[in-house]
Formats: sequence, C-alpha cells, structure tokens
Amino acid sequence: MTVLKSLLLAIDLATSKRDQALAQLQKTMQAHAFAQDQMQQLQQYAQETEQRWLQNAQRSTTPELLHHHYQFMNRLNQAIGLQDGVLAGSSQRVDTAKQVVLQAEFRLASLQQVLAGRQADQAKTQQRREQKQMDEFAALQTQRQIRMQTESPS
Repeated sequence: MTVLKSLLLAIDLATSKRDQALAQLQKTMQAHAFAQDQMQQLQQYAQETEQRWLQNAQRSTTPELLHHHYQFMNRLNQAIGLQDGVLAGSSQRVDTAKQVVLQAEFRLASLQQVLAGRQADQAKTQQRREQKQMDEFAALQTQRQIRMQTESPS
C-alpha cells in the first residue's frame, strides 16, 4: 500500500509541475502574441509613413526633407529589425515551453501507467487470495460431506 501512496504522491507532484508548465506556456504565448502585435504595428506604421511621404513628395520636396525622411525610415527599419529579434527569441521561448509541457505530460502519463499496472497486480493478487480461500472452503465442505456420508449409516 505504501508503494501506491508513493505513486499517488508522485502523480500529484507531476500534475502540479505539468500545471505550472502549462501556465508558463500560456504566459509565454501571450508575450509572443504581444510581440507579434508590436511588429505588425511597426510594419503598418512604416508602410503608412512611406505612403504619406510619396504623396507629399510628389507636390514638393527638398533635399533636406528627403535626407530626414531616409534617416527616419532607417531608424524605423532598425526598430523593425530589433522587433524581429524579439519575435525570434519569443518564438524560441514558446517552443521551449511547449517542450517542457510535453515532458511533464509524458512524465505524468508514465506515472499513471505505472500506477494502473500496480493496481492491476494488486487486484490479481487479491483475486488469487479470494480464489484460494474459496477453493479451501469448498475442499473443507467436500471433506465434511464425505465424512458425514461415511459416518451415517445408509
């Protein structure tokens, strides 16, 4: 019985670790979604800025304005590049968190299989004991009936 209690304790611990891993995965996925939203906003802003510049540049522009525009767009592209790095790191963290969850699920499933096997073994042992008791009882009954038949005058 202590082996089963130990297994149940291990299953509780594994369940807790799996739940923690799932919570961490959820947080990591939310952070990744936030990073994706930021990237989309940066790209959209760059696209809108470029469109506005093209519309305004057709009317009139100076070399100085053109220089400032290119400088601004370079900085914006740098920000997009940095955000791309953030996204890559975030994606890696999501993948790692998924692996941790899978490992925790595997550990929990393994422990549950071991528990089921032990419980099945225990049930078989109990069934054998009960069968042995029934066989012994039947043998005693048969002996008693034979004894009664031999002792009684027919």
